[in-house]
Amino acid sequence: MTEPDPSENPFAGIPIFGDLARLLGGSASGTAPWDAARQLAVSIATDGEPERNVDPTRRIAVTDLARLATFHVGALVEDTALTADIVAVNRSTWATNALRDHRNLFERLATALTQTPPPDDDPPTDPFAAMFGNLTRMLAPMLLGMTAGSMIGHLAGRALGTYHLPLPRPVGSGLELVVPNVEAFADDWELQFDDVALWVCLSELTHHAVLGRPHVAARLQHLLERYVGAFRPDAGALENAFGTLDPTQLGDPDGLRALLGDPAVLLGAARTPQQDAIVPQLDALVATIAGWVDHTMDTLTARLLGNGRLGEALRRRRVEVSDADRFVERLLGLELTEETYRRGGAFVTGVIDRGGVDALTRLWNDDRSLPTPAEVDAPGLWLARLEFS
Repeated sequence: MTEPDPSENPFAGIPIFGDLARLLGGSASGTAPWDAARQLAVSIATDGEPERNVDPTRRIAVTDLARLATFHVGALVEDTALTADIVAVNRSTWATNALRDHRNLFERLATALTQTPPPDDDPPTDPFAAMFGNLTRMLAPMLLGMTAGSMIGHLAGRALGTYHLPLPRPVGSGLELVVPNVEAFADDWELQFDDVALWVCLSELTHHAVLGRPHVAARLQHLLERYVGAFRPDAGALENAFGTLDPTQLGDPDGLRALLGDPAVLLGAARTPQQDAIVPQLDALVATIAGWVDHTMDTLTARLLGNGRLGEALRRRRVEVSDADRFVERLLGLELTEETYRRGGAFVTGVIDRGGVDALTRLWNDDRSLPTPAEVDAPGLWLARLEFS
């Protein structure tokens, strides 16, 4: 499929505008929002072209590598309950499953954005502003469905596995390896498919060793739901954005992208003080998970894959995140920056320096063992609390 020229359509470079236009021009018109979101996600993931099934030889290879990864991860983290059921999928399957698994978060956000604001002592007298506010609330579910489909579709073009972002999945959801993306990454860096696929299996199982624990998943899910549920409709956000638009930006896709690239503006969502209070807790938990996963993966990859070209390629890949990653991270309050990984790594190193590697085994014991934001920055405080409790 030929992509539109951004110079001819300045909105083409903004995912939600270009993708929504694609959907409305297709056969999905008139379907329910989540059906349309799914079709949009699949269309973006496959670039609108039919996608072939995963080659059976790749499925067999992934199954064998998953067994190997399960043995080593299970032995290292002392978890015999880890599953080897990592399924080889294509992009459209990953997109469909991710949209299904994270739908509750988007619906929570839609509910927040359709709330009627409290009575104002001095309501606006501008009838256009009032109409714009009503329209924003009426269209919020549809915009959320389209936003979700757009974001998931773009992520499907990049994700190597289920835990592309450290988001908990519903109980019973399987682990996935996205074969076309692993093949493309291996080809780009002249790596062997089996080496990259083994790394993905190790990463999937290592993430699952944490996010598959009910109390960790429940804590993270609770924080995410509180964050998205604390958005409030801001009828003036999009209106104000266009009101400050320089007419010369109409022909400048970069200017429009900078103006409208924030999902909060697109959806008429205003960040609130309640969210500001949630962010430190969310950041601390995500940093802890990231730091522990990195530490565990360093041990596993050094043992099974070495620290050569694959490690360098993966480090580069993490730094060069896509706009779709940042879009969904901002929307969910989940920002995975280099500072997040540095902070988590410093916490893990601090725990090991003070209490040895065995101290890390207490990290995921129960909800009470999860560190507070202050303890993430001072691991000695976390060790002291667990020692004397």
